[in-house]
Amino acid sequence: MEPWVSLFSGGKDSSWALYQALQRGYPVERLVTVHPEGDSFMYHVPATELASLAAESIGIPLVDVRPDDFEASAAADEDSGERGDRELEPLEEALVGLSDELGGIGGVTAGAVESSYQTTRIEAMCERLDAELFAPLWQEPPRDLAEAMLDAGFEITIVRVAAYGLDESWLGRTLDTDAIAELEALNEEYGVHILGEGGEFETLVTDAPHMEQPIELDYETTFDGSRGSLRITDAWLGE
Repeated sequence: MEPWVSLFSGGKDSSWALYQALQRGYPVERLVTVHPEGDSFMYHVPATELASLAAESIGIPLVDVRPDDFEASAAADEDSGERGDRELEPLEEALVGLSDELGGIGGVTAGAVESSYQTTRIEAMCERLDAELFAPLWQEPPRDLAEAMLDAGFEITIVRVAAYGLDESWLGRTLDTDAIAELEALNEEYGVHILGEGGEFETLVTDAPHMEQPIELDYETTFDGSRGSLRITDAWLGE
């Protein structure tokens, strides 16, 4: 079987896709992390620098992709579709290089849940690479996915919030059963997606069954009244 590659941010969705691939015995030989400098339509943005710690704990080599600032380089008349296509280009270039290095790519894992915007582009990229796409979260019920992650032993930390109803107290909070119940209530009241699929919140997986050591964090919080994030001051692998 040809080597597989996992699109990986360190967040819960890409981590779950990787974990499910490993559980199925897919030979994942590289993790690939895109580091947007500005806002991105295609990629998870916060705390991607911690993906290298996660990769070390998982034991799979990481490839970093560092494109130019997407926001700054956007053309004035560029629509969202053109923006997504442009953002995909550096990732695809990196995967073409990996395919040459590895002697082909058999499959790619992705953590898409409901975003056709992302998934259709990744599907098309995989077709061009002649690689299978493995997206185990795609169109699965959000509550079922959240419960499956917790049942498997994922420890998930919220690192960014940007939605009405999510205040500073959510920053650094563990996504546990109580948090999920509160998110369900916020979903009914304000439409907050339980898994943050609309960008309401972003996460970092600090421990999971496929990780040898947990990620430990020191951080401060920043919050402007409507959105906020963790400012990581130190991070390391614990015992």
